[in-house]
Amino acid sequence: MARPKFKIDYELVGRLAGIHCTQQEIADSLGCSVDTLQRDSKFCGIYKAKIADGRMCLRRKQWAAAEEGNTTMLVWLGKQYLGQTDKRETEIKTDKEQISELRVKVI
Repeated sequence: MARPKFKIDYELVGRLAGIHCTQQEIADSLGCSVDTLQRDSKFCGIYKAKIADGRMCLRRKQWAAAEEGNTTMLVWLGKQYLGQTDKRETEIKTDKEQISELRVKVI
């Protein structure tokens, strides 16, 4: 006799995927294995769509924070999307005697 098919709560899957829960976390919440979820095409479709929705929602909130003048978010978005970086300049001043002394100690 075959065991009964596990019923997936797709609404819960959507809510959990929307906040970027892993498939393992969702499986744990539902009380099944990741393999069970991955064999279900409807789960895979919902999971993929809701993960994308979650990313878009997060991006919208980041842009809104930047537009409101959040300088930390402005810097972070500049680094992510505009290739901006922090420029660090380091100047080391030394004389020749210190360099010779350093070489002797290293060897």
